[in-house]
Amino acid sequence: MRPSRFIASYVRRHPLSHAMVFLSVVAAVAFATPLSQYAVKNLVDMLAAHDIAHVWEAFAILAAIVAADNMTWRVGGWVASHTFVAVTGDIRRDLFEHLTGHAPAYFADRLPGTLAARITGTANAAFQAESAFAWNVLPPCLAIIFSICLLAMVDPVMAGFLALTSGGLAWILLRWAARGGSLHQEYASSAAAVDGELVDVINNISVVRAFSALMRERERFAECVKREMHSRGRSLRFLEKLRLFHAAATAVLTTMMLGWALLLWKAGNATTGDVVLVSTLAFSILHGTRDLAVSLVNMTQDLARLSEALATLLLPHEMTDAEDARPLPARRGEVTFEQVSFAYPGSSPVLHKFCLKVEAGQRVGLVGRSGAGKSTVLALLQRFRLASSGRIQIDGHDITEMTEESLRNSISVVPQDVMLFHRSVLENIRYGRPDASIEEVYAAAKAAGCGEFVAEMPQGYETLVGERGVKLSGGQRQRLAIARALLRNAPVLLLDEATSALDGESEGAVHRALDRLKRDRTVIAVAHRLSTLQDFDRIVVMQDGCILQDGSPTELEATDGPYRDLLKHQRANAPGGGVGVQNCLKS
Repeated sequence: MRPSRFIASYVRRHPLSHAMVFLSVVAAVAFATPLSQYAVKNLVDMLAAHDIAHVWEAFAILAAIVAADNMTWRVGGWVASHTFVAVTGDIRRDLFEHLTGHAPAYFADRLPGTLAARITGTANAAFQAESAFAWNVLPPCLAIIFSICLLAMVDPVMAGFLALTSGGLAWILLRWAARGGSLHQEYASSAAAVDGELVDVINNISVVRAFSALMRERERFAECVKREMHSRGRSLRFLEKLRLFHAAATAVLTTMMLGWALLLWKAGNATTGDVVLVSTLAFSILHGTRDLAVSLVNMTQDLARLSEALATLLLPHEMTDAEDARPLPARRGEVTFEQVSFAYPGSSPVLHKFCLKVEAGQRVGLVGRSGAGKSTVLALLQRFRLASSGRIQIDGHDITEMTEESLRNSISVVPQDVMLFHRSVLENIRYGRPDASIEEVYAAAKAAGCGEFVAEMPQGYETLVGERGVKLSGGQRQRLAIARALLRNAPVLLLDEATSALDGESEGAVHRALDRLKRDRTVIAVAHRLSTLQDFDRIVVMQDGCILQDGSPTELEATDGPYRDLLKHQRANAPGGGVGVQNCLKS
C-alpha cells in the first residue's frame, strides 16, 4: 500500500473531524491572505485620501478579520489534537494486529526491536505527515490561489505571470525532491536498524557480560549509529540544496514584483493601497511557494519512512484461514499424519511421506538425533508451518480446513524454553484461559506444584516475574507453564524437551506436575533423555524425517535397533553408570 493511500484509509475513519480541521484551515487562510490584505489596502486608501469618516470603519473590519483568522486556527488545532492522535492509535492497533498474524518464521528472520520501532515510527510518520499537510502544505497552497485571484483584480498580467512562475517553481522543486526518495528511505532503514540493535543487545545483556563482549557490542553499536548518521546527513544535505535553490529564486522574483508594482504606481495605474496590496500578495505568493516547497520536501521524508516501514510490516500473512474455515470440534484428541512431506526454504526435505497415528489418550514419545524432524512434527501440528504435501488431522478433521484459533484451543504446549510475559504470576497462568476463575487458577497452580514457591514471593500471585520470567528458576518457569497448560485443559498436549535443562531436584518436581498434566490427554513428547519416556505407551524413533522404529519402551529395548543403541549410549554416559540409568528407567 502506498503511504498516501494508507493515510487516506485512516482519514476516512474520522471523516467529520478531519473535515472540521481542513475547513478551519481554509477559513483561516482566507481570512489571513485575501481578506486581511484587502482590508489593509482599504485602510491605506482611506488614510491616503484622508477619509476620516471611513478610516475607523476600515480599521474595525481589519480587526475583526484578524480576530477571526486567529480563532479559526485555534478551532482547527483543537480538533486536530484529538483527531490526529486518534489516527496514530488506530495505526498502532492495526499494525500490531497484522504483525501478530504472521507465522513464527517471519519473526525468526527479523529483530523484534526493529519491528517494534517500525510500528511506532509508522504511527509517528503518519502523524507528522497529517500535521504537515494540514499546517504546512495546505495553507501555502490556498494562500497562493487566493492571492493570485485577488491580484488579478489589480493587474491580470501580473497575476498570470506569478501563477506561471509559482507553478513552474513548485514543479521543479517537486521533481527534484522526488529524486531524493532513495536517500530518505536509506535513512529510515538505518534508523530502524539502530533501534533493532539496541533492543537486541539489551535483551541479551547477560550473554554480553558473560562473554566479556561489552566493548565489542559498544563498537558494533557505534558503527551502526555511524551508518545512520551518514545516511541522515546525506538526506538533510539533499534537502538543503533544494532550499538554497528556492531561496535564490524567491529573492530574484520578489525584487521583480516590487519593481513592477512601483512602475504601475508611477504610471498612475495603481493607488498607494494597490502598491501595498501587490507587494503583500507578491510576498505571500513567493513565500508561499517557499513554504510549500520546504513542507513538501520534509513530508517526503515522512512518507519515505512510512513507505519503508509499510514494506516490512504489511507483508501478506504466510498462513491464513481458508475462506470456508470452520471451528475444529476436537474432543478426543486423535492425531494423524498422512504422507506428510516438508522442507524449509532452500533446504533438503526434513520430512518425507511421514505417517503417524496417535490414538486419543495415547502417550507417544518422539526420539532421534538432532535434525531428525521431531520439532518439525510439532510445528506442523500447530500449523506454524504448512506441509509441502500430505495431510494432518485431529479427530479426523484436516487442520488446514479449520480456523487457526480453534486449532490453538485444542492444543496445550509445554516447551523447553518457557516464554513468560513481564506480568504477574496470576496473569501468566491465566494466559492459558483468560476467563478462568481465581479458584481455577489456584487449583491449576497447586496441581503443577507452584503453590510453595509462589507463597514465598513478595506479593504472591501478584508478583511480577520479570521479562521472559527472568526472576524465576528454570524449574519454576516450567511449573508455571504446566499450570498454564492444565488450566487450558486441551485434548492434545505437546511436550518439547520439557525437562532437559533442569537439575535433578527441579526435574523431579516438574515430572510430578507433568504426571498430573498427562492424565486423560493425547500426549506427543519430544525428548532426548529416554528415561523421561518410560511410562509412555509408544516411542517413535525418527531419522532423516522417517520413522525407523515404533513400539512400547519395553518392546524397543528388547529389539535390536536404533532405540536400543541410544539407550545403551545414554546408560554408558549417565552419572553412576548403568545402575543409575536403570533405577531411573524403573522409576
